[in-house]
Order: sequence, then C-alpha cells, then structure tokens
Amino acid sequence: MSCDNLTLHTDKYQINMMYAHWFNGSMDRKAVFEAYFRKLPFGNGYAVFAGLQRIVEYIQHLQFDEASIRYLAEQEENYDPAFLEKLRQFRFTGSLWSVEEGSLVFPNEPLIRVEASVFEAQLLETAILNFMNYQTLIATKASRIRQVAPDDVLMEFGTRRAQEADAAVWGARATYIAGFDATSNMRAGMMFGIPTKGTHAHAWVQDHDSEEEAFQKFSAALPDQVTLLVDTYDTIKSGVPHAIETAKWLQSQGKRMNAIRLDSGDLAYLSKKARAMLDEAGLQDVKIVASNDLDENIIFNLKAQGARIDSWGVGTKLITAADQPALGGVYKLVAREREDGFVPVIKISGNPEKVTTPGIKDVYRIVNRETNKAMADYIALTDEDDVQLGQPLKLFDPVHPYISKTVEQYEAQSMLRPIFADGEQVYELPTLDIIREHHRNQLTLFWPEYLRKLNPEVYPVDLSPKAWDQKMELIRQHKG
Repeated sequence: MSCDNLTLHTDKYQINMMYAHWFNGSMDRKAVFEAYFRKLPFGNGYAVFAGLQRIVEYIQHLQFDEASIRYLAEQEENYDPAFLEKLRQFRFTGSLWSVEEGSLVFPNEPLIRVEASVFEAQLLETAILNFMNYQTLIATKASRIRQVAPDDVLMEFGTRRAQEADAAVWGARATYIAGFDATSNMRAGMMFGIPTKGTHAHAWVQDHDSEEEAFQKFSAALPDQVTLLVDTYDTIKSGVPHAIETAKWLQSQGKRMNAIRLDSGDLAYLSKKARAMLDEAGLQDVKIVASNDLDENIIFNLKAQGARIDSWGVGTKLITAADQPALGGVYKLVAREREDGFVPVIKISGNPEKVTTPGIKDVYRIVNRETNKAMADYIALTDEDDVQLGQPLKLFDPVHPYISKTVEQYEAQSMLRPIFADGEQVYELPTLDIIREHHRNQLTLFWPEYLRKLNPEVYPVDLSPKAWDQKMELIRQHKG
C-alpha cells in the first residue's frame, strides 16, 4: 500500500461532514476558516511559524485516488456511490492566505485563512493543523535554544527519538528555519539542502581492541572531518588523552582534528577539564562538542557554570518538544455564505479562551517609525481600511479593554500573504536560506523583553474596535 497520497490524512468526521453537505445540497456554499493557536508554548514570549511548504505541497497533490475511493466504499457509513464519484473529481479551487514561514507569531491571531466551498475547506482542516502545529512547535523550541546559545554551532540530532520518519525530516527543517546550523539526518539534508554533520558512535570504539586504535583508524579514513567521541570508557583518563595523541598524529600528516565530543557525565566539569588539557597540548583550535539530552534550560545552566563548549548536538528534547509536545492550534469557521454575501459566525464556550472572533480578518504588525520596533499586532476586518491608510489606531487589550492607547506614527506590515487564489498557487515558496534570513529579521523587530526565555513581556495582540464590537454583538445575540 502506497503512503504517498495524503488526501485521507484527515479525521473521519471531515468526510462525514462533506457527505452531509453533499447530501443536503450545500457543498458549494462558500465558507471562511482561520487557523490559529490560543496559548504560546513553553511559556515563551513568541512562536515561530512553520509548516507552509508542507501545506502547499499537500494542497497541490490533493486528489482522491482509486485506493482511497475503494477504502471509503468499505466504511460503515455506506456512503452513496454518487458521493464517491464526486470525490473522484475533487480538486482544491479555493483561496488561502498565510503568514510567511519564520515569522514571529502570537496567540489568537489568524495564521492561515481559507476561503473555499465548505466541501473543500472542511477537508483541509486536519492536515493543515497537523503540519502547522508540529512544525511551529519545533521551530519555536529551536528558536529558544538559539536564544541561549547565540554564537555557538547548533546541530539537530533528534531522528532516532522522533515520532516517525516524517516528524524527523520536517522537524529538522523547522529547526533550521529557527537558526540551527545542521542536522544529522541525511534525508532531511538531501530533501531540503540543510548542512549535515556527524561523528561516530560508541560502537566504533567498542568494536576495536583499544580506544587508540579506534581513534586512529577513524581519523585515517576521514582525516579532514575528525571529531572523536571521548567518553566510551573514561573521558579524562582515557578519551581526551587518546584524542590528543590522535590529534598529534594528524598534525604529522599535515591534518588537524576538528573537535572532541562529550556525551555523558558532568558536562560543565568535563568540558573545562578537557579544554585545559587540549590547550596545554597546544590544541587551542580543537573544539568541544556536547550532546546528551540537552535543551535550552540545560544549555543555559551549563553556560552559567562556565562550560567550555563550542557546539551543541540537541536531540530528544528538541525533536519531541519534550516539555510541551503539542501546540494546540485550532481551525475555526468565522464566516459563511448566504444569499446576500458572507455573514460572520461565532463559537461561544464555557471556557472564555475558546470563544472565537467572528468575521473575515487580516493581521497587521504595527511598527513604530521612530524605533523600528513592533508595538502590537492588529487584527482588523478585511473591509476596514484605517490601518492601510495610516490613520490613527486605537489599540486596546481584548481582555482588559480599558487599557488602551492611540498610535499615529507607524508602519503597518500585512502578515497574511495570498498563497492560493481560486485554486492556483500564486506564491513562490522561498528557499530555506531566505526563510532563515526572514526569521532573523523578524527577531530584530522586537524588544529583548519580548524575546527572553524567562518571564517574557506579553506582546499585545489587539482587535480593531469594529472587530471587537462585532464580536460583542454576536455574543449578545446568542446569549439572549
């Protein structure tokens, strides 16, 4: 069975709703959905949007093949054969807007907007959330790690602990977007052009009669790429001394050793001790690489202890986002078509954070012209033009509306880009290097207080007065 066709990468209730729309003759009615998340992961001050390339490729190839149709025909719902025939003709003919990958994003603002027939828009939900949630989560985690090690080499080592193959390669891509320098995953390197890095395993040392022999044979095979893992037996008494001997042998061959790698033990103590031993041997240019269940908190603490580590291999806790393994993004209907055009719709919940903001909306980043720093993100209905005309804006906290201010000297950066228009892709996917540069530029827009790892300042995400009034009016209507 082929796994290449992702059309059935969806929840069954999407197919059931599509069937009900087809059955009731409402399948061609237009609808508008927005994807967003409600809460920042890891207690961070921002998230890094990722996953757009995967979403675009998914939509490009969205088609029910014969295997999918046969499988649907076997379901207990006993779908009408005419419905299955309709699925054979399925193509995405709608429009989609999205934030650019690498952008800093915040809770409750639309990251993706889909305008299409409800039949089409409903099918997209599960896959869009899957791709957006995972890659945004991993990119955010990677950005946190980059924040605590701004000048060090960062390598993604997570494949063997990732939740399956797709998570490994797309997770590696997400880390690269957010500032990692390389991955150990060769497939990710081939697919996306990410630099690849690797050393050797403990098994290489164990498979030789001595550590000295293992180091020398590895160095003879790859004399220009020698990084030696020094903790198989005893880091200080055995591994580092034998690595120094090997480095001296390489020098006699006109070569140099790149680094040693520490993968266990007290990394702060061992790195300082190893650095002193290497320097004493005249090997000041040999770097120290560390791995072993690292994350931003451990790296931050190791640096506070004066660890002499130049490069970090980060695996399990990065690729699995171990301290928060899900983002929790949602895909909500915000407007539906009637005879006289689109009307806003709202979802009301006993949990206030789950109450949606109705209407078709755009998102703008409001940047102070004097400081060139972002002041707030501004969510306005698409028929509003105040922000586009540069008119004074009233910014107020949606949770505490009495907290407000008016801004005048600003630049409004539109955050949502058209990706598909009437089923045709109108956005050229940028290279990863361009996405990485965009992410770096995004970081410069924000004051450090919003970016810090611990207790970041809350960045404002504000509704326009018109969007706020519309939301309050729909709440009043539905609550009586």
